Amino acid sequence: AGAVMTFSAQKCGICFQPPSIILIYRDNSQDKTRQRIMPVRNFSRFSDCSRAAEQLKNNPRHKPYLEGVSLRQLQKLYSLLRGHLEGQSLAESLEKFQQEQTIDPEEDMNKLDDKELAKRKRIMDELFEKNRKKKDDPDFVYNIEVEFPLDEQLESCTWDLESDEEI
Repeated sequence: AGAVMTFSAQKCGICFQPPSIILIYRDNSQDKTRQRIMPVRNFSRFSDCSRAAEQLKNNPRHKPYLEGVSLRQLQKLYSLLRGHLEGQSLAESLEKFQQEQTIDPEEDMNKLDDKELAKRKRIMDELFEKNRKKKDDPDFVYNIEVEFPLDEQLESCTWDLESDEEI
């Protein structure tokens, strides 16, 4: 029997103030659902989202918790944070992320530099992985939580369109 993951990620979101990535996960050893807040440090609107995502995912403190979270998802959170730092609305950031993550079939791959090529290849691999997923795979629920200044007394959640499950 393979090793059982102690933590299974359920929802992942971003909090803008203070900047942090929030993970709702199940602690299988204790059969409890918990929340983990991972502060985002040294991240500016000029930061590289994929580098930030890889660093977070490989961070020894967070790694066990992030087993079930894909790099692309973390990138998405970072790109929303970056958009927020640039003053974009959530909708704009989401749209921009979708555009960046979509492959243009008409595009001439030979004209791309290595970094862009690697990115395209990664997207293709991920699309492949996604389609290969077993039917009974519990799909990962994705949540973006935005906190507003207190005077607005608002709490808003934006769900990833790819998933409509709730925990």
